[in-house]
Amino acid sequence: MSNDPEDRTYSIADLAHEFGVTARAIRFYEDKGLLSPRREGQRRIFTERDRVRLLLIVRGKRLGFSLSECQDIIDMYGAEPTEGAQLRRLIDTIRQRRESLLERMEDMRLTLDELDQVETQAQRILDGVNGEPAVAQGHTRPARETVVSACRAARR
Repeated sequence: MSNDPEDRTYSIADLAHEFGVTARAIRFYEDKGLLSPRREGQRRIFTERDRVRLLLIVRGKRLGFSLSECQDIIDMYGAEPTEGAQLRRLIDTIRQRRESLLERMEDMRLTLDELDQVETQAQRILDGVNGEPAVAQGHTRPARETVVSACRAARR
């Protein structure tokens, strides 16, 4: 029996537990050709290579990469590490993902700013001019119209 870590095998349950994914997700990755365990009857036997590939998939998904992009990263991982074209492609993929995340982050910042403004305006309307709720002051403006005007005021 070999003590080489490369000879170690894993069950689907082992990998599911280690990476916090479901057995169904692992089977899905297998169906997509990202993993290729050998079979003993109905049982899947995963190698260290499969384990590393699953690690790359889970990491890629956590970073927001598509399965296709994960496949590209896995393919690059398996290639000669000094292959410049593949490393440039990996860097390009990372830079594109970073740019996408930065754009989303800016969109979320703008949305949060707008929500803050609308909340502040709505609170001012609720508090009224004299510190009393507008409803207590006898204002009967429909709620929808009040919120719409608060949104418009927040955008100014």
